[in-house]
Amino acid sequence: MLSIKDLQVAFRTRRGEVEAVKGISFELAKGERLGIVGESGSGKSVTSYALMRILDAGGRIKAGEAVYSGIDLRRASERSMKALRGREISMIFQNPRAALNPIRKVGHQIEDVLRQHARATRADARAKAIAALEAVKIRDAEARYEAYPFELSGGMCQRVVIAIALACDPKLLIADEPTTGLDITTQKAVMDLVGELVSARAMSSILITHDLGLAAEYCDRIVVMKDGRIVEEGAPAELFVRPVHAYTRKLVDATPRPGASLRALLPEAERTPLAPRTVSATPLMEVRGLTKTYAGKSGPVHAVKGVDFTVHEGESVGLVGESGCGKSTTSAMLVRLLDATSGEIRFRGADLAALPAAGFAKHPLRAKIQMVFQDATDSLNPRHSARQSIAEPLKRMTGLSGAALTARVEELAHLTGLPPHLLDRFPHQLSGGQKARVGIARAIAPEPDFLILDEPTAALDVSIQAVVLNLLADLRARLGMSYLFVSHDLNVVRLLCDRVIVMKGGEIVEQGPTERVMTDPASDYTRTLLSAAPKAPAPASVSPAA
Repeated sequence: MLSIKDLQVAFRTRRGEVEAVKGISFELAKGERLGIVGESGSGKSVTSYALMRILDAGGRIKAGEAVYSGIDLRRASERSMKALRGREISMIFQNPRAALNPIRKVGHQIEDVLRQHARATRADARAKAIAALEAVKIRDAEARYEAYPFELSGGMCQRVVIAIALACDPKLLIADEPTTGLDITTQKAVMDLVGELVSARAMSSILITHDLGLAAEYCDRIVVMKDGRIVEEGAPAELFVRPVHAYTRKLVDATPRPGASLRALLPEAERTPLAPRTVSATPLMEVRGLTKTYAGKSGPVHAVKGVDFTVHEGESVGLVGESGCGKSTTSAMLVRLLDATSGEIRFRGADLAALPAAGFAKHPLRAKIQMVFQDATDSLNPRHSARQSIAEPLKRMTGLSGAALTARVEELAHLTGLPPHLLDRFPHQLSGGQKARVGIARAIAPEPDFLILDEPTAALDVSIQAVVLNLLADLRARLGMSYLFVSHDLNVVRLLCDRVIVMKGGEIVEQGPTERVMTDPASDYTRTLLSAAPKAPAPASVSPAA
């Protein structure tokens, strides 16, 4: 169905031409499910954009062939490509909210595609759009037809994007990181849905992902890319259990899985002994009856319903659950960005819930409770350099200035593994892992006792995630901090946390020691979460060839 031979893609930049894809070749058979894996910058997405001929203005296919069912995609006219996109080759984009028009109803956006390819008329477009929504298992499809993207959850928006992609029954579906940012059960539901639809319609598919577990579970064959080149390909079981290339081995080792340790995620040369941790019996944060209620159109909405838990000094506690379960609302109340409706938040004996969130910024305890936000890019001021971002909380909370401030910023950069020459770069000049380090350095700058980590590795490549997780473990041991680690990745929580709290619908359904909850859960809901986690094959212990 698809044949790629020596494909090369380049981009014009201020510093000259940059080659993003450097002569890759592969084939895709009819009905085959191919996975393309690799880290950011490896050329995965650029390859798919080149096939669809939707490269940025500065990009061009420099050489090679891309032939789909006898059609030369490289030399086809734009008119021919417009006819192919959506009808023959369709794509699920990484960010569903960015892919959807925010000021058009989702039903109308499905109609646009149907009418573009003459698959519907003005008279039957609505009925066919509703049928497309029903095909992706959206409940009450007629009502959802009238909804705008902002009125839908992330998982629901992704289903709408899938409905648009499949509306015209294409023969080839390209899914570019289709589950990034989705919670673990929604991720499984979306991937199972895509798998069912691909099989039922006898389609071919290309899954682009950095999640090796996802690729292993949903693909027949895997292609591994690095720096614009294919370094290895094969069946998932063989590729992940006995990788031949050192880069594939690195990706496999860095993938969190049951039985692995934090240090095992790193390359062998970097596996220094993990410093011992000390967990005190003294409570640091005690939460009692914490509730948050919002006024809704049809009555009160209970986001958090009287939760109780304790975090001890030096302890790392995981907070897990699906989107909408109340994790982020609870975190925002603990860090005093949001007022509680009722309940207590006792930090070293002081009831923080009694202090208004609006005035807490100037409270002496502000410095002792800090947060690392989920999106490292959006949480940094784009006009501030890394140095300025780290210095800001120091100036506000400690009064440091001049040489003392400079020395402290450089000390924090060293502590978080951020090279000194990067301190004067702006966020757009830093990689995802480097921005994550800036966010962590800024959060620990005022020497907090309690650090809330809100999905700090969700959008990172597996190897960068491994480095950040080990960094957090080292900082906790060295500085004696306590963590509340908010995540939907249970394998990551297993590695970093002593205890785990499971939330559903604003309530705690289970909590206890991490190993006990993960291996012998008491709640059916916890069992559902565990069964939804992608399961990457464990690598063999034999050393691979370089």
